[in-house]
Amino acid sequence: MELKDVSTKKLVKELAKREGVELLSVEPYEPYSITAGGQTVSDSGPVVILRIWD
Repeated sequence: MELKDVSTKKLVKELAKREGVELLSVEPYEPYSITAGGQTVSDSGPVVILRIWD
């Protein structure tokens, strides 16, 4: 099986189990804001954010 054939949902679920990965879930209509490198993204959920430092 090639990774391109695996659904995004399954890939995220697997990555979230790994060391060096944190999964953040934003509920529907809940606002969030991310600032990195001088760029800001502000929106509302639902959204899943993977913080990967490995």
